[in-house]
Amino acid sequence: MIFLSQLFKSPIETGAIAPTSEKLSKLIVDMANLSEKKFVVELGPGTGVFTKEIMKNIPKKSEFFSLEINDEFVKETKSNNPEATVYHASAKEIKKYLRQHNQDKSDCIISGLPWGALAEDIQIDLLNEIYDSLELGGVFLTIALLQGLMFPPGMRFKKAISSKFKKVERSKIVWNNLPPGFVYHCIK
Repeated sequence: MIFLSQLFKSPIETGAIAPTSEKLSKLIVDMANLSEKKFVVELGPGTGVFTKEIMKNIPKKSEFFSLEINDEFVKETKSNNPEATVYHASAKEIKKYLRQHNQDKSDCIISGLPWGALAEDIQIDLLNEIYDSLELGGVFLTIALLQGLMFPPGMRFKKAISSKFKKVERSKIVWNNLPPGFVYHCIK
């Protein structure tokens, strides 16, 4: 219910009618190969379904934090994942929070941001921040919704990541997500 109320209050920030399914959440975390990662950042955790999977799979020696712009989602993510570090902040502030953790770069960024709902300038600004915050060889993983492939913002996002990252792969479609979605796996 929180997703619908937040969708009506802030449709662009929320960008979804329901939390990501457990199956899609597990897929994105499995594709991230967290056992080999030192510093993981999550952008747009929503209610924390990715956060939960990340916390289950991240090695104890690794560091992790999330950035969420919606205050209600920050509270929900913290409630659902009390051991996680969640900041009420924009994804554009990723470098600021990396510095707070004495880091310049991350080797893994996982995103639940609603790329298909974002204007072109915001997409480009966020992608630049993400790219600049990744170490060479670092990975950026994000979900995309199937219907987004048919609309200009989703097509524009696919083109933007393909031109920015050295390698971009797309996962199989997870049909039991509402709406169906998949994962982009991008390597710097």
